[in-house]
Amino acid sequence: CVGYPLLKGKPDDKHFNHVRNTTSKTTELATHCTADGFGAIMLDDKGVMHFFRDEYVWTGFHGLAQLINETWGGLDGPVDAAFRVHSKEQPLAHQRMFVFKGSQVWSFFEGLLVPGFPRNISLEFPGVPDNLDAAVECHLGECKTESVIFFKDDTVYIYSPREVPAVKIRHWTALGPCSAAVRWMEKYFCFKGVNFTRFNPVTGEVLSPKLLDTRDYFVRCPGRGHGSKQNYSHSSIINRCSGQSFEAFTSDDKGRTYAFRGGWYIRVDSVKDGWHAWPLNHTWRTLHGQVDAVFNWENRMYFIQGSKVITYVTDQLYIPVLGYPKSVHEELGVTGIDAAFTCPSSSKLYVIKGNTLTMVDLVQSPRVARDNKTIAISQVDSAMCNEHGIYLFQGPHYYWYKDVAELEAATELPKIGIVTTQFFDC
Repeated sequence: CVGYPLLKGKPDDKHFNHVRNTTSKTTELATHCTADGFGAIMLDDKGVMHFFRDEYVWTGFHGLAQLINETWGGLDGPVDAAFRVHSKEQPLAHQRMFVFKGSQVWSFFEGLLVPGFPRNISLEFPGVPDNLDAAVECHLGECKTESVIFFKDDTVYIYSPREVPAVKIRHWTALGPCSAAVRWMEKYFCFKGVNFTRFNPVTGEVLSPKLLDTRDYFVRCPGRGHGSKQNYSHSSIINRCSGQSFEAFTSDDKGRTYAFRGGWYIRVDSVKDGWHAWPLNHTWRTLHGQVDAVFNWENRMYFIQGSKVITYVTDQLYIPVLGYPKSVHEELGVTGIDAAFTCPSSSKLYVIKGNTLTMVDLVQSPRVARDNKTIAISQVDSAMCNEHGIYLFQGPHYYWYKDVAELEAATELPKIGIVTTQFFDC
């Protein structure tokens, strides 16, 4: 009997952004459900979102108002901007929170003020002005390098300490000023008072067709919300714990893992910041409808839809490659795909059709299917390979193999696993 290696830690997400309500007489009348909006919004190092306005802060989507100076040591409201730094190359700085007010910046980690703070913004972020309006971190792969995007009036300051010059000035006229900004689930949001829009962190392009209300999406308010009128079928698609089968899984060399179902996707590996289903075209802008299989190779992501394949470059966000869609046979040399996967840093694509496993070397041109093998499992919905091994998905269940050799040699199915339990913390 083989144990299952974990994809990630298994934190209890039942209380994500649902925090214990603590309040005092001075905060009883303050509510996040007014039309005033917020001065700053930030995720902390535990993935909980904080909303700042005037002298108050609300913790989580349901939290009651607390005084900033009672919960954030050494800091008084109002604050101008805030963000959570992302810098895996600098472990001591990674996941720190920075809060800006006037000419100074405070840094917090695990609820405590970092020694040496507050300090002048000009010392910590040379070239970035005082009295900011908003700030948001931008991750490598979404921006060219690890960066911070600062907003002040109509000017954008992109701070990238590993580049020369470290600060680049932009004017994103289509987006305009932001009173707050936040990155959540690979998406970038600019807040304008109580409203918000999504935007591209590289170009400033506005990605939302219209302004949306924060009270319908980011904070829970009586009589408000979105998606409540969807039918049961739709709810089972976007509910990660419904048990409905997924059409595709994929994991790239950076560890980004996605699950696809019914024209929607869920990011699997970023559980700390919460769970959310998104339409495909929120991330892959020309992609619509169900997918049959998805795999990654080098800096490209391949989507199979029927007899067609669509490809995206993954360097900064996801950019469609010109000349696609192409036929699956023309691009990959195969016909008919139930599932497909590549393993990390490998050019070998494995295609499953029925109980046949076929290998295609993606380096070769033209690509030719070869090495057909019969495998023990007769039908799969999707497949994925990552640093932990190979996962074959069948309805609400999955089967794990340590590598391709074990999959090809197996004469019977391994121990069964539950998808919702292992991958979605249900």
